[in-house]
Amino acid sequence: MIRTLTIIVGLLAVSPVSAQNQNETETGIAAELRTLDTLTGVVRDLIINIGQTQTYERLTITVQDCRYPKDNPNSDAYALLTIRDIREETPRFDAWMIASSPALSALDHPRYDVWLLRCKMSDG
Repeated sequence: MIRTLTIIVGLLAVSPVSAQNQNETETGIAAELRTLDTLTGVVRDLIINIGQTQTYERLTITVQDCRYPKDNPNSDAYALLTIRDIREETPRFDAWMIASSPALSALDHPRYDVWLLRCKMSDG
C-alpha cells in the first residue's frame, strides 16, 4: 500500500501538465521595488522599467528582467537586478531577487535595503 502511494505521488509530481504550468511565466514591463534607508528609516517605493537604471541615494539600480507566474500574476514575482553603490566598482548585488523570499537573495549593504514587491504588468 505504501509503495503504491509512493508511486502515485511520484507520478503526480512529474506529470507534464503540472511541470508545464509551473514554468509558464510572463515578462513584466517594470519592477516595483521598496527601498529602506536604515540610517534615517525612510522607505520609498520605486518603479523601474526593464532595461532602465534609476538612482536611489548612493545606489544605482538596474532592472534587467522581471517575471511572474502566468496563471497567478500576484503570487511570486522575480527580477534580475544589478545594484551598485556609486562609490564602488563592483556591484553589491547582481542576481535574481524573489518577491516572496527577499532574504533568500538579498542586497548586502550596510545602510540600504532593497526588495522586490512585484512586476508591473502594463502601463495601465
